[in-house]
Amino acid sequence: MQQPYASTVEMNMPFTGAKIVLLMGDQLITILRDDRPDIPYPNHWDLPGGGREGRETPLHCALRETREELGLTVPPGSIVWGRRFCAPDQVNWFFVAYVPTGFEQQIVFGDEGQRWSTMDVTQFLRHPKAVPQFQNRLKIFLKERSETKNPPLL
Repeated sequence: MQQPYASTVEMNMPFTGAKIVLLMGDQLITILRDDRPDIPYPNHWDLPGGGREGRETPLHCALRETREELGLTVPPGSIVWGRRFCAPDQVNWFFVAYVPTGFEQQIVFGDEGQRWSTMDVTQFLRHPKAVPQFQNRLKIFLKERSETKNPPLL
């Protein structure tokens, strides 16, 4: 079965890291970043994900980071969208997965970040302390979803 989000060629290209939106209906799972001056976007709401390790694929990176940060195992089949985003100095992936309502009850919070929370999608998109590029990437997914006449969020 072909992946709904990327070609095999894209998935095997070099990249820096990956993030994932875990959607439960109109809610998503967020992580409040540590409040340290030596990291980008301190004390901002972030999404699960992080840097590539070894030769892992973008999807494996996002799923591994989700396990490490939240103790959650996301089934690869729940991924409905993914996109590569290129900047002058790095390439990052952004995935979206639908997970069942109540999925957050399985969270075992790791040692990165201050805490986790669920947040309404609209609240995340408007939050002044959400990581801006992830707000923009989520907007792209939502716009493309509405243009393809897919059903509303679960």
